[in-house]
Amino acid sequence: MASIFMFRRLTSFRLFQARHFSSILNPDSTTPLSSKEKSRAALSLLKTEKNPERIIEICRAASLTPESHLDRIAFSIAISKLADLNYLEGIRNFIEELLKTRPDLNNEKFIAHAIVYYGQAGLLDNAFQLFDKMSQLGISQNAKSLNALLFSCMLSKKYDYVNRVYLDFPGKYGVTPNLDTYNTVIKSFCESGSSSSCYSVISDMVRNKCKPNATTFGTLIAGFYKEEKLEEVGKVLELMRKHEVPIGITTYNTRIQSLCKLKKTNEAKELLDGLMLSGMKPNSVTYCHLIHGYCKEGKLHEAKNLFSKMINNGFKPDSDCYFTLVSYLCKSGDFEEALKVCKQSMEKYWVPNFSTMKLLVEGLVKILKVNEAREIVAQMKERFPKNAHMWIEVEEKLTKSEEI
Repeated sequence: MASIFMFRRLTSFRLFQARHFSSILNPDSTTPLSSKEKSRAALSLLKTEKNPERIIEICRAASLTPESHLDRIAFSIAISKLADLNYLEGIRNFIEELLKTRPDLNNEKFIAHAIVYYGQAGLLDNAFQLFDKMSQLGISQNAKSLNALLFSCMLSKKYDYVNRVYLDFPGKYGVTPNLDTYNTVIKSFCESGSSSSCYSVISDMVRNKCKPNATTFGTLIAGFYKEEKLEEVGKVLELMRKHEVPIGITTYNTRIQSLCKLKKTNEAKELLDGLMLSGMKPNSVTYCHLIHGYCKEGKLHEAKNLFSKMINNGFKPDSDCYFTLVSYLCKSGDFEEALKVCKQSMEKYWVPNFSTMKLLVEGLVKILKVNEAREIVAQMKERFPKNAHMWIEVEEKLTKSEEI
């Protein structure tokens, strides 16, 4: 009899929990949400939530799983926010709770993600502990979990740990490294300013019959550019030819982006010109890198010309390209051109951030285009009604300018 009573109490508690969690995700409705609707609701709530306990409740309510791309984003946002709030013990308890109470998450895939989440929060000891006790959970360590641990170390910027895991753990745990393992280690060396050490990693790859790919060499090229060891780039290109890895547009885009980051955008443009003479065609990414480069160097004339050429040649700028150009045009005082580019962006439902749009509106008022300014404000309030209050002060200034 007692056991029946306890069962009823537990069932009642779980129903209460389910109703409580559902109310967090859809407080204005009694209609149950689908898994995808739960994920979207959780993602929306997590972006603005600042209470650490409520962040965890939102994640519980959505029953997040690494099988879903949206859920992985939600998990990552939640962990980042909890880490920023220094709620580290809460992160530990939450991940442990999931492993204990969610049989659907007690698998290799979630554990690999959990290891990364620990690294994201700077809880590297917990990442190592979870990797070590995988066998106790009935799951063998493999290349996927090893790569997660390497990535976790890299997220924590513990580059010496990356090297230790790479050298010691395959033998200790009987794991065979794969292409992602080597590429992660190469990325770690490049991020830490030790790009030259990557040559030995590539030698290990060849010795272990793991063929390097374009990502391997692209990461190394970017590393050498970052360290301004430009003479090494030619050596890497020779290695690519030796290992029969095609030198395609992706490799050129890496070189162009790297030169732009060094404020050598004119050199990057020369590389593009040489590329086109050789018969290889650029893509939209090529142009976007150059436009970013010219903007950051204050060469807005070149950026505008390249943007026009890009569109005329049938290439499509991405949202970040539009946002960068609008922002820098506003900062340079070219508000008419900024308005033109902004309208093109908004037609694609890509809207620059509030500070850029405010700068544009105030700039349009300065050049006596008040009607255009009001139109922008009206569009922003319509698209983002929750942020309408942010435009009150701007609208008051608009009214004053019209009275004058």
